Amino acid sequence: MEMSVPGSPLAALEEASEREWETGAVLVKALDLWCDLHRVPAAALFAPNGDGAGGWEPVARSSVGARAGELTPVGAEQPGSGVASLRLTGNFLLCYSAVAGEERPAPSGELGLLLAASARLHRVHERLKGQVFQENYKVVTLEALYDVGLSVASTLDLERLCDEILLRAVSLLDARRGALYLIDGDRYRLHRTIGGSACPDVSRSEPWLADLASHGSGVGFELLPGSSHPLVVPIEVDRRSQGILAVADKESRTGVGPFPDADRRALSMFASQAAIALENAQLHRQALEKERLERELELAAEIQRDLLPAKMPSFPSLEILGWSRPTRQVGGDYYGHLSLQGGRIGLVVADVTGKGMPAALLVSTLHSAIHLLLEQAAPDENTLAKLNQHIAASSGANKFITLLLVEIDPQGDGLGYLNAGHNPGLLLRASGEVERLMPSGLPLGLLRSAKYSYRRMAHQPGDLLCLYSDGITECASPADEEFGEDRLIEYLSRHRELPLGEVLSGLERAVTDFAANRPQGDDQTVVLVRRS
Repeated sequence: MEMSVPGSPLAALEEASEREWETGAVLVKALDLWCDLHRVPAAALFAPNGDGAGGWEPVARSSVGARAGELTPVGAEQPGSGVASLRLTGNFLLCYSAVAGEERPAPSGELGLLLAASARLHRVHERLKGQVFQENYKVVTLEALYDVGLSVASTLDLERLCDEILLRAVSLLDARRGALYLIDGDRYRLHRTIGGSACPDVSRSEPWLADLASHGSGVGFELLPGSSHPLVVPIEVDRRSQGILAVADKESRTGVGPFPDADRRALSMFASQAAIALENAQLHRQALEKERLERELELAAEIQRDLLPAKMPSFPSLEILGWSRPTRQVGGDYYGHLSLQGGRIGLVVADVTGKGMPAALLVSTLHSAIHLLLEQAAPDENTLAKLNQHIAASSGANKFITLLLVEIDPQGDGLGYLNAGHNPGLLLRASGEVERLMPSGLPLGLLRSAKYSYRRMAHQPGDLLCLYSDGITECASPADEEFGEDRLIEYLSRHRELPLGEVLSGLERAVTDFAANRPQGDDQTVVLVRRS
């Protein structure tokens, strides 16, 4: 390899490059050599800034000469400015302090070419350094996002999670302020804030919210009043909005400023992790709430089962059995028995409007009221009127109860009844004739001033009495055909001679088979009484 001539500019530059590994330092040495060679007090090298407007950006300045920092392309070639310029290979501009009477240096030559080559090498090196820095920054950001994601994902408590999300977001971006909004119907409601006040809520129809995914910065000043540089990103899972995350005013060594694009991307990735964590926390909360409600329903079902008789009373002359199946864990059907004055027995079947917990609460009210009233007085028109007034005062609008109360003397041969808008009871005579215990007044709770009439019928040996709720006759088949009263009478007539337990269990199977495993549409209750 050919060696440089000792003492030449090339040899001096080689010597400098062996001592200096930084391309910028080598370029400064080259400028110093150029100044020494041409007896120039100071020089500065510029390159196009790439904005298309013809501007220049500094690349290097000589380390000698007090005026090196004052040299700019603007002053070059202006008369009397004392600044001249040369165009070098690679479109670099060399500005230097011109000395009056000195010959203008040539742009070519060994050192001029080396100066241009060193400048290009330095710029390439600086770009590579910038790229390496950006890659390292991305790695650091991803590591931080990974750590933050682990911390956030491990929290299932919604309130703690919201605190964690906002604190991590503000720390991740060195922001002064932050706010977390969660979706609530057609608005985003403020859930947490750090560093200052925030808007309490914002409509989802705000036009600027539609641009968050691509323009998170420069919008959202309304969310953090008084902020200078807000950054807002959506919190979404599969395009389902969970909320929005807002930060503002990035801290740096030079003061407060805007967030770069890298920060917007980092916050968007963090918001995606936060969205999944929020959805998990909300699902966890819903699961806990569902579990709590199920426990309460189980307790309510147990309480309601305790209201229904575990066993119906038994008499030598009467067989009595009852059965009830609610649509849900708790229901609105009720049946029971009462011990009345003179050794008589009262049988009750009732149906509260609606299903589930509201109906079950009214059943409990009915149970207490019936026992309180009928244990003190005979079941007559006045007693039922008082019961009606109590139910009307205890229930809400559009809530009422149909009720059939039957009074039977085990030693006699008759029965009396009060029917408050309930399905007619069926009395199948031993002769095959069917009589109905028709309604004798309005349902309880429908009208405070309702009147009722007490009616009596013969009840002789061999007669079968069936009290039921409309869940039996209105049970629907897959073809939407109702079981109906006629099928009920036909079934009872065909099986009336069987033991009463078999009649009741067979009726349950008949209704279930008729529905062909369709979901039960209403509570179902049956009470059977046979005089022997």
